[in-house]
Amino acid sequence: MPSPELTPPDLPDGPVDRLSGGFGASSLLRIRGYSVAWVAPLVLLVGLLLFDLNTSGEFRVISWIVMVPGISAALCGVWTTAVFAVLAIVTYLSMDNTWPHQYQTGLPDFILVTAGGVLAVAASWVRIRNERRALHMRDVVETTLRTVLRPLPARWGGLEHAAVYLAADRAAKVGGDFYDIQPSPHGTRVLIGDVQGKGLGAVDGAAVLLSSFRESGYYEPELSTVAERLESRMMRHRFYCMQVGRDDSDRFATAVLLGFPPLAVPGRPVTFVNFGHQPPLVVGPAGVRELPPGDGLPLGLGDLFESRVHVQQVALGPEETLLLVTDGVTEARDAHGTFFPLAAAVAQALADDPTTARPDRLVAFVRDATLRHGGGHLGDDTTIFAVRAAGPVLPLDGAPGVPATPDSLDGPRTPDPPPDPEDR
Repeated sequence: MPSPELTPPDLPDGPVDRLSGGFGASSLLRIRGYSVAWVAPLVLLVGLLLFDLNTSGEFRVISWIVMVPGISAALCGVWTTAVFAVLAIVTYLSMDNTWPHQYQTGLPDFILVTAGGVLAVAASWVRIRNERRALHMRDVVETTLRTVLRPLPARWGGLEHAAVYLAADRAAKVGGDFYDIQPSPHGTRVLIGDVQGKGLGAVDGAAVLLSSFRESGYYEPELSTVAERLESRMMRHRFYCMQVGRDDSDRFATAVLLGFPPLAVPGRPVTFVNFGHQPPLVVGPAGVRELPPGDGLPLGLGDLFESRVHVQQVALGPEETLLLVTDGVTEARDAHGTFFPLAAAVAQALADDPTTARPDRLVAFVRDATLRHGGGHLGDDTTIFAVRAAGPVLPLDGAPGVPATPDSLDGPRTPDPPPDPEDR
């Protein structure tokens, strides 16, 4: 089952409204793919025309027709607004001249209708330009999100997983939380973490760590070496930020690095390194238990004192799932300031329904319970990630350019020469 990915929507989805030249309200006014945004100003134009025809000379409403291009400017594109501005002027002149001279509204209202049409066209142009800019920014944000949190197959590297990401900043849609799965000839590596702080600096730090993980997680045979590479990369990133004068040169990241054994090595335990992160929970038929927290410092703080990477091991049953979350879950508070009791809530849900241990059901439950506990408010970016062994998958050499064994890591495999036609 595909892993549920959830990010809070900000801008409406769907293609750009070609008639109006933008999105937003006009993109919602569509029937079978055709825009009907022009209906509202047209109805208003006809309504004012009929109303003015059926009133006395002392009460004229034809000058209200200035609202027609104004409504069009809010819903339609520039050319459509220009058409309604011209229609408003023509209709005003036609209707006003049908009345006796003493009842005509005259030149002042004509200037009002003309100026209103010109301003409406200008306002429509500004709105369309801003909507296009917002659409471009949405594309940039979504591309950044897909780059940092790349979409993963439902079963990847012999693992079944599910993930939910909720950004605290609804406008940004992406923050400092990160996760990824990297299959390798030495087993499948998993990384989840949270870069301290918010904003583009946190996104930059997450991208730096993920790029290092995707390379070292594949090539390095030892999980401890992968952990050292992550620490070194975060330190170099901090040094770079300091040299260019950025104010986030003291940024660090908490993380958990997991190493699942290759499928050809049955019974081998899962190894993990905890960089000051919330300890993972093991959820299965036997209940819920918390893994040891470890004594590792967050990534980027290795210069405080010299320490070796502490690689720990845990034996997982065939139906046990590892649940990893960021502090958006553990620090969620209710109206009374009480933190969300993650382990107790999961244990109760597991007792009520043993299938809660499935990764997809587990992340869905934690997501809903966290939002319910916090009253729908997120104080920080929130990532919920569940993973467990899924059984046999396609071998790594089924993917183009991916060597199948450690012996082939020195370089790409030389392809076999094509057969000689005379040998057939």
